[in-house]
Amino acid sequence: MGFKDWLRGVLAEKKTDTIEFPEDTEPKEKLNIRIDNLTGLDDVERIANLVKQGNIMFLKIKDLQKKDIGQFQTAIQKMKRVCSQFNFDLVGLEDGYLVVTPSFAKIER
Repeated sequence: MGFKDWLRGVLAEKKTDTIEFPEDTEPKEKLNIRIDNLTGLDDVERIANLVKQGNIMFLKIKDLQKKDIGQFQTAIQKMKRVCSQFNFDLVGLEDGYLVVTPSFAKIER
């Protein structure tokens, strides 16, 4: 009996052991993920209200950054203040997106 025969025997035994898990047919609570554009300072309050309602937001920021860098920086600073005030999590991505999550969802870095 060689190693290959022994390995085949072990694998054959493993195939016969099955474990079944009960299915959860109904989700406990829905989690909404929204994609939106950050076009200026007016959007910060609207986005903050959506995150307060429990939505996770993916914000496209590249257009504002190209259009007006000053307004972009001001909007980002205001978004940071709102996030620290309400304990939201905020992360910028390389592709020109911001991710904002409510306090119950943390982003691992």
